[in-house]
Amino acid sequence: MADGSKVTAQAEPGARLLEVGQNAGMPLEGTCEGQMACSTCHVIIAPDWFDKLPAASMEEEDMLDLAAGVARTSRLSCQIELTEALDGIEVRIPGVSRDMQIG
Repeated sequence: MADGSKVTAQAEPGARLLEVGQNAGMPLEGTCEGQMACSTCHVIIAPDWFDKLPAASMEEEDMLDLAAGVARTSRLSCQIELTEALDGIEVRIPGVSRDMQIG
């Protein structure tokens, strides 16, 4: 979380990080439901894990330009498909996030 607290979540390979985070109660709105038309699922990947992800597409990079609190290791969680190689991945919710579904 933005405050440094940790939440552990379980997921099956093939799941999208957005849905896993939402199911764990994280403030990831995902307004566009993974269509890359918003940046409300922005997360910051731990540096040790960032290079293990496939590179972001140009479209994802464009959406990240609109996100608040972007860092060098920022990604859209809707674009991260979890694999066994990503077991244990650590991500942080940016300090500036809003989820209208939670309030």
